[in-house]
Formats: sequence, C-alpha cells, structure tokens
Amino acid sequence: QVQLVESGGGLVQPGGSLRLSCAASATIFSIYVTGWYRQAPGKQRELVATINNYGTTNYADAVKGRFTISRDNVKKTVSLEMNNLKPEDTAIYYCNVGLWWGQGTQVTVSS
Repeated sequence: QVQLVESGGGLVQPGGSLRLSCAASATIFSIYVTGWYRQAPGKQRELVATINNYGTTNYADAVKGRFTISRDNVKKTVSLEMNNLKPEDTAIYYCNVGLWWGQGTQVTVSS
C-alpha cells in the first residue's frame, strides 16, 4: 500500500498563501500522474490541479493563476502553492498519486 503524507494545511486570512506538500512512498513515483483535489462542506470532491510525469499541468478554472502545482521525482513529493487565497478555497485538500489518496488536510480561509 502506498502511503501519502500531507502537510501545510491550516488557517489563513483572505489574500494569504499556503503551501501544501505530499510525500509518497511509491517505489515508482515518477510514472504516476499526481495532483490535488478538494472537498468543501456539502460539496463533491473536485479537481484542483494535476501534473503528469512530463510536467504537464492542469488547473481548475477557479484556481488558475493563483495556485501552482509542482513535483519532485527524486524526493517523491508533490506540492501545491496557493496564493491569494479566498474564502471559497476553504476545503479539505487531498493529495493524489495514481490511484492512491492522502488522508486530507484542512485549509480554512477566513478573516
């Protein structure tokens, strides 16, 4: 079983920034598409951003221009830099590597 360990969630004021990181135990991490998803209260889980093993990225329209996803195939990590955070970004954020998921980390944007 692949283990994903997330860090970086927390409480931030609107306009602030957070960086989420996810460390994977997968032996062949480099071949998997990785990404971040989120689930807000009362809503379905939605895609935030993905990045494949060639570095091609995909972002949800709601975060495009504010969030940046990156990966390090040596350290086996995938990160999400979140800037200019808005209250509607409040959600549990989940790291995804291939078919595996992290436990989720809470991001709360509030004044």
